[in-house]
Amino acid sequence: MIVGIGVDVVDLARFERAVTRTPRLVARLFTAEERGLPLRSLAGRFAAKEALIKALGGSDGVRWQEMTVRNGVQGEPVFVTSGETAGRVRGRGITRIHVSMSHDAGVATAFVVAEGER
Repeated sequence: MIVGIGVDVVDLARFERAVTRTPRLVARLFTAEERGLPLRSLAGRFAAKEALIKALGGSDGVRWQEMTVRNGVQGEPVFVTSGETAGRVRGRGITRIHVSMSHDAGVATAFVVAEGER
């Protein structure tokens, strides 16, 4: 059963300006594992995290550092959550998080489907 869905779009130029203007933003929004990635990959991961927050129904109990987007076995994006964020996911009865990301024409986009039991 689908528990929640979320989508987000990030303008790459605007994201780059924000990161340039506020370098601490990268450390605040991304885990150590994610930080070395190219800017467009970070923008996609930011969109994915925002989409997950929407799928969860809001940001209460969600921490940026407790959401990591990794590459799965076949290179597909996979969410890993920990701490309070993982508790929020479990609390909503979510057993699987599907995520898709794309980059094109100056934007990064992500779509999340949260699946589980109610």
